[in-house]
Amino acid sequence: MTPHDNMMATWKKDPAFRKEYDALAEEFALFDTLVRARQQAGLTQLEVAERMGTKTPAVARLEAGGGRQHHAPSLTTLRKYAAAVGCRLEVKLVPLSTAPQQEGRKSIGNKRPKQMPSHSPGQ
Repeated sequence: MTPHDNMMATWKKDPAFRKEYDALAEEFALFDTLVRARQQAGLTQLEVAERMGTKTPAVARLEAGGGRQHHAPSLTTLRKYAAAVGCRLEVKLVPLSTAPQQEGRKSIGNKRPKQMPSHSPGQ
């Protein structure tokens, strides 16, 4: 086990650290996905930067989570990155659980919008 792994294992035992770490899990997954896609394409950060029309440090910051300013990348930037590594960007909304959806449907009354009567052109 590396010193970094040892340090992380120790920190993860702290409930406060674990809570904050888990809250960032989605972001970590995104950055891991970016790096993995670049590596699978066999590209360096320089090559990705050239394909995106940007500089290497911008790609490095994107893959590392934005650096000190922690700037969230735009969909346009993520699309450019995806295209540069031979992928397409796909964004999904995944329900956290089924309970809130069911509650939301109950409160709305589960009504469908009224449909407008259709008219044929001759009427």
